[in-house]
Amino acid sequence: MSEAAVAALRAGRAVILPTDTVYGLCALPGHEDVLYQLKGRDRSKPVALLAADVDALVAAVPGLDASVIERYLPGPYTLVVGEVGVRVPDLPPEAAEVVRAVGVVAATSANVSGGPDPRRVEDVPEEIREACGAIVDVGELPGIPSTVIDLTGEEPRVLREGAGPPPE
Repeated sequence: MSEAAVAALRAGRAVILPTDTVYGLCALPGHEDVLYQLKGRDRSKPVALLAADVDALVAAVPGLDASVIERYLPGPYTLVVGEVGVRVPDLPPEAAEVVRAVGVVAATSANVSGGPDPRRVEDVPEEIREACGAIVDVGELPGIPSTVIDLTGEEPRVLREGAGPPPE
């Protein structure tokens, strides 16, 4: 496990972690400001909560219905449930160990807001890399972001097409 990444997260710093889609910029919940600052992201756009498994996600988000979540996760989806987006990607083992050690992380893609999605650490802007407390590099990722599905209505609605196929 990357002790440096766990220590950086616990110290309130951002880290770069690989997911099943793109490299993510992560911080512990309560420290999301650093993500918005590094990305230049509009604060009206929420970041997602990311967990290493569905049980950890359900434990971290009160009122989350595991039976609904398990239809999509783990996998390349971000689900909008209430006021929050949630993810349980098929994390590379190196990233899964870090996330398990801290429970859940707030996460967004490791790019400047509106910039290209990073499939390699080298694709993450240098100013973001330099500001992070740790980077877990596992080489090249698919580079297609997660599919975002809004589950707040009666029927699932795709907000962004991505790596996961649309729901049936």
